[in-house]
Amino acid sequence: MELTKRQDIPTEETWNLHDLFSSTEEWNDAREKVEQAAAKLSLFTEKIGERAENLLHALEAREAVLEKLVPVMTYASLSLSSDGTDATSQGNSSLAQGTQALVQAELAKVDAEILTLPPAIMEQFQTEKEELQLFRVFLDKLADTRPYALSSETEEVLASLSPILTSPYSTYLTSKSADMTFPNFTGANGEELPLSFARFEDQYELSPHTEERRNAFITFDDTLKKYEHTYAKLYASEVTKQVTLARLRGYESAEHMLLHSQNVTQAMYHNQLDTIYQELAPHMQRYAKLKKDVLGLDTFGFSDLKAPLDPDFEPVTSYEEAYDTIIEALKPLGDEYGKMLKRAKEERWVDRADNVGKATGAFCASPYGSHPYLLLTWKDTMRGAFILAHELGHAGHFYHANAAQPLHATRPSTYCIEAPSTMNELFLGNHLLAQTDDPRMKRWITLQFIGTYYHNFVTHLLEGEFQRRVYALAEEGIPLTAIKLRETKQAVLTGFWGDSVEINERAGRTWMRQPHYYMGLYPYTYSAGLTAATKAYTLYQEQGQPVVDQWLDMLRAGGTLAPLDLFKQSGVDMESKKTIQDAVAYVGALINDLVNSYK
Repeated sequence: MELTKRQDIPTEETWNLHDLFSSTEEWNDAREKVEQAAAKLSLFTEKIGERAENLLHALEAREAVLEKLVPVMTYASLSLSSDGTDATSQGNSSLAQGTQALVQAELAKVDAEILTLPPAIMEQFQTEKEELQLFRVFLDKLADTRPYALSSETEEVLASLSPILTSPYSTYLTSKSADMTFPNFTGANGEELPLSFARFEDQYELSPHTEERRNAFITFDDTLKKYEHTYAKLYASEVTKQVTLARLRGYESAEHMLLHSQNVTQAMYHNQLDTIYQELAPHMQRYAKLKKDVLGLDTFGFSDLKAPLDPDFEPVTSYEEAYDTIIEALKPLGDEYGKMLKRAKEERWVDRADNVGKATGAFCASPYGSHPYLLLTWKDTMRGAFILAHELGHAGHFYHANAAQPLHATRPSTYCIEAPSTMNELFLGNHLLAQTDDPRMKRWITLQFIGTYYHNFVTHLLEGEFQRRVYALAEEGIPLTAIKLRETKQAVLTGFWGDSVEINERAGRTWMRQPHYYMGLYPYTYSAGLTAATKAYTLYQEQGQPVVDQWLDMLRAGGTLAPLDLFKQSGVDMESKKTIQDAVAYVGALINDLVNSYK
């Protein structure tokens, strides 16, 4: 059995990139025009401090360049995600990175000039020119970086070097999609089965057949092991880069710098990690032991964690049926949201194919001035409906924010990004519960809820804990070798799972699977988003439509408020430790229900 090549995939299973550009030639022409527009930015900055009108014109020119850059970068990125083995897409991605570096260098000059303006002059300009209020969000964020800004020349050099500074991430992605290939492995019935990153994570890791699941994990890890030292070097380079930049800019640590960019305090960060790591562990250990008992396993290892508890019951659904169910489940979010969902389905915003070279996992890109694009690998299971609903949550977020805000004010802190997506999963699960009286189906839905919390409160939370320890090692000057990274990951897993899961060297290498490590302190934010969504959905159950209205207002607000203020707008207090503890208790209650269902 061979994996399908991209050119053999039915068109309806792929996204329509023609909504961005009709051809590579049109894209390249737009890319060159972006570079030309960026080169002219210096004309707007020469006398930026003389008059309020000059500042306004510079900001407008800056925004216009970014609006042109977004579709260019998105097209190149999505093309490569479709098929990382395609030579044209690889070349275009390199061209796009060069364009982005040039633009960032020119923007760095503009930003540096603005930072030279004394705060008193800035206030005077904003009073004189009312239109400057349209750029308030950007100016406030820029001013917040003032204590850590380097000289104009240095900032320009760093911006010009962005392709080099981001090379650990791009190299990692290229290696995964274009170079890393897996041999076939032996399935439960002795048959040879094809293996890929996507198939392992979306199919075999979830297999009800113990032999198939474990054989896939072993074969998968055997391939990862061949790249272990290279990937360790890549990640060590990424961490060293962040530590070095933090020191250059005068931050207390890389952790401080990366959280500052999220507008998140270190107390918020550590509170999120500590509370869930410590208080969720006993619940999840009971869950693991329940799985071991119900599945009748002599041993329970890392490869068994995603085994279905009821392997003979896996609701099958087509993509079309699942999508229609999601539309029905999300009706409380209103007509505008519903129209967006239908457009996404009818206009091919979703790439659901399974082909050679396709990016793993699932994501949503929402280019300003266009519509969102979603990537996933569809497997005709109801579990896939939860993944689709999650990504449609991201789409709904930026569909609303992009329509309501200027480009520079659309994106909130990373701390908030995962809340709208996980909120959609809660809507879907509760809708499915209301549609059935079948005890077995209800239990399956409970398992899907637990799957959502497992993904956000366990998988990504433990990745966040791993990151925290890795950055602490780097700050101490301890080399991040392949062995050190593997041992650190094993220690994180063992500290959480205790004796309920056998954690070995293979489990320790699972850090190699996650691209989020190259995105700053991103993994822990999944738990923050689900914490907020859990609280908001609870409020919706108690108070009804007013909570939904507040939630939609939060989506439209985009990045106009700090993360704590955004969540407060939807009625959620993320400064309170109790908000996190309530979410953990909710998971505990789900597991109690599950345990009782087997008595």
